[in-house]
Amino acid sequence: MTRFTITLLVFAAVAVIVLIVIYNGLVYKRNRVRNAFSSIDVNLRKRFDLIPSLVETVRGFAKHEEETFTRLIEARRQIDSGELNESQRFRVEEQIGPRMHRLLAVAEDYPELKSSSHFLNLQRNLTEIEEQISAARRAYNAAVFEINNAVESFPSNLIANAFGFMRHDFFEASDAVKDPARVRFES
Repeated sequence: MTRFTITLLVFAAVAVIVLIVIYNGLVYKRNRVRNAFSSIDVNLRKRFDLIPSLVETVRGFAKHEEETFTRLIEARRQIDSGELNESQRFRVEEQIGPRMHRLLAVAEDYPELKSSSHFLNLQRNLTEIEEQISAARRAYNAAVFEINNAVESFPSNLIANAFGFMRHDFFEASDAVKDPARVRFES
């Protein structure tokens, strides 16, 4: 073997090793995004399962808040349909948070409801789940940041494009969700 052939083989071997390392890094980052999304999904499922109990508990006291109940249940049905892609689901999920806060604000107007141990337990569970959802969303966005950087940066972008690795959308709250909640009680 000539020196040129050996150099060519060494160069090819290094190139293959670099390709493998970059590809495996992209797979790792993609799996982190999937894991983070799954973590959000688990917590959203907990909240999703809590909604009917909370709505029914408050509904018994606040009959005039039917629109709040209806919108909350409709958002829950959309999610349960399984027909939403990742970003559509995020948009529907971000509507649930303010509606849940509205539901809890309505409960403030009913002292006997606020003192109900069942309602207090539901409220405590909801608060805990919302904190877990928030942490899971932060982890998801961190994982998305990593994979998006890898998909867009040279030389990993060449490998990402060749093997179909895609950018992911960050979880971002819409402008409507960023606005402070407005609660109005009629006497």
